[in-house]
Amino acid sequence: MTSPVVLETSIPGLPVRRGKVRDVYILGEHLLLVATDRISAFDWVLPSGIPDKGRVLNQISAHWFEVLGEPNHLITTDVYQMGLPSGTDLSVLAGRSSLVRKTRVVPIECVVRGYLAGSGWKEYQAQGTLCGIRLPKGLVEGSRLDEPIFTPATKAESGHDENISFDRMVELVGAEVAEELRQRSIAIFQRGCEYARQRGIIIADTKFEFGQSGGQILLIDEVLTPDSSRFWPADQYRPGCSPPSFDKQFVRDWLSGTGWDKNSPPPAPPEDVVRRTREKYVEAYERLTGRKFELPLPEGTHPGRGA
Repeated sequence: MTSPVVLETSIPGLPVRRGKVRDVYILGEHLLLVATDRISAFDWVLPSGIPDKGRVLNQISAHWFEVLGEPNHLITTDVYQMGLPSGTDLSVLAGRSSLVRKTRVVPIECVVRGYLAGSGWKEYQAQGTLCGIRLPKGLVEGSRLDEPIFTPATKAESGHDENISFDRMVELVGAEVAEELRQRSIAIFQRGCEYARQRGIIIADTKFEFGQSGGQILLIDEVLTPDSSRFWPADQYRPGCSPPSFDKQFVRDWLSGTGWDKNSPPPAPPEDVVRRTREKYVEAYERLTGRKFELPLPEGTHPGRGA
């Protein structure tokens, strides 16, 4: 059973900013992050969503925040403990919402790559490098790198993020912050990879975000999800090819075959593409957490309970 697709949320009286996937509300001294079922591909948000995608992403991130033990911004995912306005529809928000501390976001995408894939593989084929870093000769698509490589990027409001050198990152955020983020990103990635590998998933690459609050740098945003990472089934991994992934690859492949020009609003994916994409997201959740994905219990409107 699936729940209705949620493309947009509304909480009366709360200011909101909408990203590609999440609706971000200002809730007093905190933020409320609501993961919708919107799905983007090739920098476009599609007109229809993937049922339960937002709940999967939100709950995978919450799981990682708990498992990793890394200082982070999460306060609670329990909608009854968020101090939401009376009359708020909890049936829409349950399972897809996180109350978090406000931070001053570090304007860097902290990308860590453990395998040669995607745009990195294309660059290596052309230049023998990965984000400007020289790699050994003879690598093939999907090759595991000797050590994870930190390849920072600048955060873009629209369009693709831009890869930058570590020296440029130092210029932007300072040497101390840059070095801490590099070391922490690689360490988190390695811990996450070990955990996921035991559950049959290879994390080929990922991106982290961090924010500063009270003199501390916190892990924020989504963490090691199918939207922020490249997940591969370990039993299908073979160097020399790119294994099927636990994300929106079905949507990307379908769009690529439609003749869509990538410069105009995209078409809506057919039912079978939506179904298979949802199945992959749910499978990732169940493998990582060891729990069956279930729809949340709260229904109806918020009775006015406070935090």
